[in-house]
Amino acid sequence: MPEIRLIKDLRNTTEISKLCHETQEPIFITKNGYGDLVVMSIDTYKQKIAQTDLYKNSLRLNRKSKMVSHFWMQKMFLKS
Repeated sequence: MPEIRLIKDLRNTTEISKLCHETQEPIFITKNGYGDLVVMSIDTYKQKIAQTDLYKNSLRLNRKSKMVSHFWMQKMFLKS
């Protein structure tokens, strides 16, 4: 379950920092009842970036392999 806090809770930086490190999840900060900020530890941020990069690279490789496969299929059919 995501942690949601009011913007006034940011005054207690020690508590927010501790919570970020303990849960290893982002904390959503609301202002006037609406989402405003996301706070997370640097380790969690690095992990999220690494996951995103891995996903992007996986998609890129998948597209590339489909293009290569398509190229070889065309080449085989044009030979016949």
